[in-house]
Amino acid sequence: MILFPADETDETDGKMKVTAIIVAAGKSTRIQNKVPKQFLQIGEKPLLCHTLRPFEDCEEVDEVLPVVPEDWLAYCLAEVVDKYGYKKVNKVISGGEERQDSVFKGLLAVPRDTSIVVIHDGVRPLVRLSKIAESIELCKKCKAVILAVPIKETVKRVENGSVLTTLDRQRLWTAQTPQTFDYRLLVEAYEKARSDGFVGTDDASLVERMGFEVRIVEGDYDNIKITTVEDLILAERILTKR
Repeated sequence: MILFPADETDETDGKMKVTAIIVAAGKSTRIQNKVPKQFLQIGEKPLLCHTLRPFEDCEEVDEVLPVVPEDWLAYCLAEVVDKYGYKKVNKVISGGEERQDSVFKGLLAVPRDTSIVVIHDGVRPLVRLSKIAESIELCKKCKAVILAVPIKETVKRVENGSVLTTLDRQRLWTAQTPQTFDYRLLVEAYEKARSDGFVGTDDASLVERMGFEVRIVEGDYDNIKITTVEDLILAERILTKR
């Protein structure tokens, strides 16, 4: 059980402290490379550098906590954090076996005066600063916010190779990160999930199962998650155009 301080705001100005957890502990099984995809080059920098930059530049974010594979800790500190001068990164921690384990380790490691926690995939290097800020502002009011985009294509429900039904795509959205939460709420959701043996596909699913409302900020279709070599090529093209 995580113990919280009595006061969750900064005593000097009442500002809610915001910590971003950048989950970059994956081992890149789909991209068959000795180097994890979060450290592969896009342009002249590792992918993770592009992911960290908008959080470093976002005024609403006070601290950034990358979570990386244990055997890449030293590399991340030397070749990413120190080399490119990310001043909001005070430490880097090692992840767990699964993404959910890595996020929970991040929650344990954030400063205890954190009020809002922003969870972001380390391999989503194209998120816009404005969307991070918008999600934080909405979270101050409703405690649970995700970025998502409406599905553009028709979706079929399939079983044993046959279509069962066509889903109403007007009600379907694709979830993205960042996902932004009241820190205490997310910790409670994670502790309940661990107690119940529940594994969700994203952070919001852990909050949803507690019956808590999750609000949406409409994201961008180019806020892609890098999972394949083709994604790397596309991300580099988008960054070049920007």
